[in-house]
This record gives sequence, C-alpha cells and structure tokens, in this order.
Amino acid sequence: MNFQAPTMKISDLACNTGEWLRGTGPESDIVISSRIRLARNVARFPFLSRANLKQKKEVEAVVRDRIRESDIAPDLCYINLSEISSIDRLFLVERHLISREHAVGESERGVAFGKTEAISLMVNEEDHLRIQVIHSGFELREAWKTIDEVDNKLEKKLSYAYNSRFGYLTACPTNVGTGMRASVMLHLPALGMTHHIEKVFNAVMKLGLVVRGLYGEGTQVSGDLYQISNQFTLGKSELEIIEIIESVIPRITTYERMARKAIVAESREQLEDRVWRSYGMLKVARLISSEEIMHLLSQVRMGVNLGIINDIEMKTLNELFILTLPGHLQKLEGRELDSTQRNVIRADYVRKRLGK
Repeated sequence: MNFQAPTMKISDLACNTGEWLRGTGPESDIVISSRIRLARNVARFPFLSRANLKQKKEVEAVVRDRIRESDIAPDLCYINLSEISSIDRLFLVERHLISREHAVGESERGVAFGKTEAISLMVNEEDHLRIQVIHSGFELREAWKTIDEVDNKLEKKLSYAYNSRFGYLTACPTNVGTGMRASVMLHLPALGMTHHIEKVFNAVMKLGLVVRGLYGEGTQVSGDLYQISNQFTLGKSELEIIEIIESVIPRITTYERMARKAIVAESREQLEDRVWRSYGMLKVARLISSEEIMHLLSQVRMGVNLGIINDIEMKTLNELFILTLPGHLQKLEGRELDSTQRNVIRADYVRKRLGK
C-alpha cells in the first residue's frame, strides 16, 4: 500500500466533510458521533517528554513507515505537520483529525488519514502513536471493531511498550492499561433549556466518566455539544469501558427526548419562535460570530428533529458546525482573516449553503 502524495492540498477537503457528520446511525438525532482512540508507544524509544530531537525524528520515521506497510486503508495519505501552515493545522484540529496539542507541537510529527476520515493516526502527539476511529451516530462497538483491526495490523509491524501487569505503557498515567479513550458526542439543547443538564452530568461523573466540550479536554461547551468519555483505562478491558458508556448514553438520550417533549407540551409557541428566529438569522444575517452560529445551529437542529423545520438535511446542519469554524473559513478563502472578516464570510457562506 502506498501513501497518496504528501503534498496533497488540504484545501481540497474544505468543501467536504468526513462520514462521521453524515447524520445517520443509531440515535443520530442526539448522538452526533462515536469515537475511540488508542495510545501506543514504541518499545525501544523513550516517551516523547524524555526523548531528544534525534529520537523524536527517528520515531516519526519508523512509525510513518510501519503505517505505510500495514495496509490499513487503500486511500491513506500522510501529512508532515511541521511542513504545513498554522491555518492548515487549525483546519485539521477542527476536522478532529489531530488534537490541539498535536497542532502546536515542535518536533517532527505527522498524521495519516483516509478519504472518509473515519480513521486517523497521529504520530508524535503525546504518545508515539494515537490511533483514532470515528463513526456517525451511536456506534461504539463498530468503532471498536474497526480500531482493533487497525491496531492488530500495526502491532505486527511495531513492538509496543507493554507490561504484563499494567498493560500498554503511555506518557500520561491515566491512559496506562488499555490506552483507550471511548467518547460519544451528544447534542443536548433541551436538557440545557430545562436546567437539568448539571444533574445528569453529576450522575455521569459518579460512574468515572468525564464531560467535555466539542474538542475534548480543556474546551468549553458550545452549541449544546458535549463529549462523554471514560476517565481511566487501567484495570478495565476495552469492552468493559464500552459497556459502561453504553449503559449511560441511552439514559441521557431518554432524558433529552423527555425534556424536548416537555418543552413542546408546555411552551410550543415559544419554542417554535426560538427555532424560526434562529433559522431566520442564519438565512439573512450579514455578520455571525463563531459563538453565535453554534447557538443558532443548535436551535435549528433541535427544530429539525422535532419536525418544526422540514427543509434542511441533518447532514447539512452537522457539517455547518464544522465548516464555519475559523480554520475552515480561512481555507475556503485561501488567506488569513481577522475576526470581523470571518464573521462576514461565515454569514455569507451559511446564507448560500441554506439557499441551496
């Protein structure tokens, strides 16, 4: 298997999105996506926090070559992050193909991903290798099946740092064991509107799960989008971690649907007014900030799911959450933009997209 040319234009991706945003799969009215990530390190090298520049460069070359040899996907391409612009790296972060930490790193590092963006492999992030699989809807087990196959192929080519007592050894102690983070991205506007969101998440955290924003650790919640994931990996198998999350998510989706029904029953006119005002703003506004558009899209998405609005596809709304972010707008324009310019172009882009 050969990588596609590393000189590929990231701008070619700017008008499309990965399959995880297609708005299909189980519980897709509430569950945007399911993601599993595995942290792995190569046995004969020190962790990146203790490695020198020569060792980091060697790790990048070794892991990159083994990915190439592993026949993971027929259309896999590899990008060296040190050779692209900061806007390109921001674009890849917004796309969930790399992390924020990976984007701002200083050593040799890269990312491989396929055409559908369901699989990505980060080289020299916090660990030597981070494998990620992301699916649309509530499909953790399907994501696990895919990532397990990828991991097995790579383990035939790479000698992982592994301890018979502790499991896979990782740079961060909370990842030791399976090295796995399983997460589900949820859209929960009604629980926020009825002020029950904190109660639900307090119950979630008692089970050893954590709640984060759209881009994981350290990010603020926007657009009523939340990520729920396991906090620790040591002492539990991969399937046990998945089972814990699978036991929680249906309860949350049930609470969200109950909250939506309660709002419709108690204040339908106010709800419809909120939804249609948001839709109207998206269709006519000339300036929209990043924060405002997340709120407007959240309201409209709920309106579509409740049957208030019928002329927008869920895929379109899911994509707009990503395509209107700063990195994507700058890639679409092919230049750096200040915040005011982005607000103008964002509003223009949404008007045109909804006008179709």
